[in-house]
Amino acid sequence: MYEIFEQLLKEHGVTAYRVSKETGVTTATLTSWKQGKYTPKPEKLQKIADYFGVSLSYLMTGKDEVPDSESPKITPKDERDIAKDLENIMAKLTSGEAGPASYNGEELDPEAAELFRDELEIALKRLKIINKEKYTPKKYKK
Repeated sequence: MYEIFEQLLKEHGVTAYRVSKETGVTTATLTSWKQGKYTPKPEKLQKIADYFGVSLSYLMTGKDEVPDSESPKITPKDERDIAKDLENIMAKLTSGEAGPASYNGEELDPEAAELFRDELEIALKRLKIINKEKYTPKKYKK
């Protein structure tokens, strides 16, 4: 099972330490798992699977039990990236800084800014899915 985890680390270009920090699963748990002394509890395995955007079944066996014919999904990491981008854009907008969403340097009223934020979040999520479909190499697709 740990071999699948190592494969996912390589495919996503992350370290076990980073996964540990971002999922809350301790490095001690991952080390014990690697050494074969311990298998993480299902809720911890689910956090790891969610982080990589794979099913729990895939993380445990390397195979999905049910073929996933749907388009790519937004992972928790994608959600964090989108939230960060959204906050950066909204900070520029509310400060009046000329940027991707300024309006002649004038401050938007709070209601309009909130509506804009909601629409921008939807657009960023759609764009993330489109980019995953377009730029994910075939060898990484399930």
